[in-house]
Amino acid sequence: MDEIKLTEIKEANLERFAGEIIRGMVKNEQDTKVARFRILNQYAKKGEILFTGSSLMEQFPVQELMMDLGMDKIIYNRGIGGFTSDDMLLHMDEQVFGTEPSVIFINIGTNDLADASDSFEAQLGKLLVNYEKILCQIKDRLPQAKVYLMAYYPVNESAKEEAGWGASMFVNRNNKNLPVANREVQKLAEKMGYAFIDVNEGLTDEQGMLKAEYTVEGIHMYANGYRIVLDNLKKYL
Repeated sequence: MDEIKLTEIKEANLERFAGEIIRGMVKNEQDTKVARFRILNQYAKKGEILFTGSSLMEQFPVQELMMDLGMDKIIYNRGIGGFTSDDMLLHMDEQVFGTEPSVIFINIGTNDLADASDSFEAQLGKLLVNYEKILCQIKDRLPQAKVYLMAYYPVNESAKEEAGWGASMFVNRNNKNLPVANREVQKLAEKMGYAFIDVNEGLTDEQGMLKAEYTVEGIHMYANGYRIVLDNLKKYL
């Protein structure tokens, strides 16, 4: 075996090992958040507003932005970064039922769609099955709750031109596929008797991409992007 081939094998093994370490660290962090929410929910005021989902919800600084707007609302945020719909189904008590909310805003599924191990159509199909299971549980246990399914935010795909994780993240999760996913989530909301809301107006540039000044790396947003979302969202609060 020549030296070049050995080097390639070593690099592949190092990359795989590093990936396993990172995945383990992320899983430990997620487990810690779940445990914290489980305890924190014991002190939650019942019948308030809940934001839940993955990192796009977790990173929404809604309380601070509401203070800036002079809004007096109690909102519990139970988003967990990196969560898929599978993860949420495993932790419905911590992410939904523990606060016994009267109003629920959900943004879950972009990590499902971002998984490039299968086609977008396949990943969307799996997501919709899980999403319906999530909503059925809510309808069963919180029948009086108002539920809002949020449209997925646009992305800025220029990040895929950069080195690192960018390219793979946008294989399925891109501005061609996300509107398709939004239409299917809207159909699901209608089927379940819930509301679908698109609060993305003002987030995109002239190319239809998430504005560069709003995004960290093409997907997640800074507070200025979330301020736009909150301006669009506040009529539902």
